[in-house]
This record gives sequence, structure tokens and C-alpha cells, in this order.
Amino acid sequence: MHKLAVIVPSLRKNSINRRLADALAALGREQFSFESVRLEGVPLFNEDMENDLPAEVEEMKKTVAAADGVLIVTPEYNRSFPAVLKNALDWGSRPYGKGVWTGKCMASVGMSPGAVGTAVCQSQLRSLLGFLGAVQMTRPEIYLQYTANFFAADGGIAAERTRTFLASFLADFAAWISGNTLSGK
Repeated sequence: MHKLAVIVPSLRKNSINRRLADALAALGREQFSFESVRLEGVPLFNEDMENDLPAEVEEMKKTVAAADGVLIVTPEYNRSFPAVLKNALDWGSRPYGKGVWTGKCMASVGMSPGAVGTAVCQSQLRSLLGFLGAVQMTRPEIYLQYTANFFAADGGIAAERTRTFLASFLADFAAWISGNTLSGK
């Protein structure tokens, strides 16, 4: 079983991406133990503070460093990823030479009410993660459109086809972290 750090860069109390992360945790409980990386208390990046990291940053970095992989479940804001995620990525890369992203297995998914889901923000995110040295699983790409009936009453994924697709994605991520090849879906 792989230890997975899950980052949901939405501070919204009723975030649809937090709900998606919870549904993914239920789907992937056979392959992963999931640990949420909370970003609410992480201060804005300030290079003056990087030699005496704030406790919230230390905790974030510790959680990521201890994980076998990182799953980012992100909304799309103004055709990009949320500023809170950029801030977390900046903190996680510092101080220079002591970043937690280099070599870390990572994947991203996201949900938005828009027709293209989170396609644009994930494209930009892949570019930044590459610069940070993350090892990214870039397919399948998951850009979900939120609809009122997406989630079942129990919080899971309502549509069987979507549930199967997301379960396959998680199985591929687990295999990929283990060094296996993707199934080709």
C-alpha cells in the first residue's frame, strides 16, 4: 500500500474538489493510505522566513516528504491553478536544495463547472511541476465537469462509468508509483 499526500488547493468550506478527493480516497482505499495536506494556515511565501520555516510549512513539507506520491485535486480559477497551490509549491521548493518536489511521484485531477473542467490549469501545473523536478504521471488526463448529480448521496461518484474510470486512474497511479507501466487506457 502506498502512502499518498493529497493536496486540495481550495479553501472553500464546501469545495467540490475536496468532495472529489474524499470520493477518490474511498475508491482507492485498497491501494493507498491518504493523508490530506492542509493549506489553510500556510503563510504567503517570504524568502526572509525560509531559514526558520513556519510550523505549517514544516508540517506540509514533512507530509509530502513521507509520502510515496502526491495527488493534487485542483479547481481552475481564471484559467489557471489557485494561488494557494502556487504558494504551497513555492514553499515546498525552498530553501534551495531542500525541496520536497524533486523526484516525487505526482498526478493531478480536477473538477470545475465549466465544460473543459480543469484542462487549462492542469496544463500550466504540469509545466511548473516539471520545473520543480516532480515525476509526473501525465495520462490519463482527468478534467471533470461538475454537475449537480455528480456525487451520490453517500459522497461517492454517482455514475458507474465515471467511478470505473477514476478507479482505473488510481490503479494506474499505484502501478506507476511502483515503477510499472500504465495500462494504456
